[in-house]
Amino acid sequence: MSDALHALFRRLDELEQVAYGRIAEALELDAVTALRRELLGKKGPIQDALRLLKDVPAEQRPSVGARSNALKAALEAKLDGRQRELEEERLNADLSRRRVDLDLPGRRVRRGAMHPITAVRLEIEHIFAGMGFLVARGPEAECDLFNFEALNFPPDHPARDTQDTLLLEASLLLRTHTSPVQVRTMLAYEPPYRVLVPGAVYRRDDDVTHSPMFHQVEGLHVDKGIGLAHLKGALSHFARELLGPQTKVRLRASYFPFTEPSVEVDVACIFCKGAGCRVCKESGWLEILGAGIVDPNVLRHCGVDPEQWSGWAFGMGVERIAMTRYGIQDIRLLFESDQRFLSQLA
Repeated sequence: MSDALHALFRRLDELEQVAYGRIAEALELDAVTALRRELLGKKGPIQDALRLLKDVPAEQRPSVGARSNALKAALEAKLDGRQRELEEERLNADLSRRRVDLDLPGRRVRRGAMHPITAVRLEIEHIFAGMGFLVARGPEAECDLFNFEALNFPPDHPARDTQDTLLLEASLLLRTHTSPVQVRTMLAYEPPYRVLVPGAVYRRDDDVTHSPMFHQVEGLHVDKGIGLAHLKGALSHFARELLGPQTKVRLRASYFPFTEPSVEVDVACIFCKGAGCRVCKESGWLEILGAGIVDPNVLRHCGVDPEQWSGWAFGMGVERIAMTRYGIQDIRLLFESDQRFLSQLA
């Protein structure tokens, strides 16, 4: 080994020892970054030492390249190791400052709940399912034939006016009740049948007790030898299952184009227990649904022989039932999605 090569190797060894000490003394990540730039840069001490390469014989110069590359790799490893140590120290210090107190109570997770309209509709379906009714559904965009004509509405009936009905085209409208599904059922199947028809309906109404879109549940039972007594028994059972076994029920004579005779079904006011209050208008009763014996003309229009078969039907507004059930006096609360209100009914 020539004297020049020996001197160059000694210089590189000294650089290595000094660099190791400086790396070990670095206390900040910025200091490690600065050392990396200083020691391994193009103007660093290694490059400065390699200026002595010109004095080394040509045949010995490859060993200098191997030694300088090994030194650079060793310094890279030392710098990376020191950087990891400082990063771990910083992380541990940060975790120590933000230590989790496991004795503190956890944050309460707010859970969602079923909307009161959905809850009441499902309960209605469950009660009538226990009486043998099957759920049927139909289109919300309906033709005049099924929505009015087949249900015995005369051509000049007020319900056909545009002030009450939302028209889409000349003979197409948004259904005003779910009764068209009853017509579709009678046209599609042979009696007997018991069907329950839940769904959204549409009318030109918007105030504290009416909404332009609301939900109805209607029922139809067609069989031989059934009459008003069977209707009263079924609806009385329904009201007591829904509102409690002590619920009083009464039927009042009324009129609907598609039933004859027709009745309104009332229950004793749940707010005043029948004594009379502002909600029930001092009558002591709340109307919950309309019903009646299916008009023979409706049966005949649907291909059912009224001499052989009879039937009864009913219809109720789900929102009205929900308002009665939960003591709500403004129907618009059910559609505003106000979490403060809905959370009280969860």
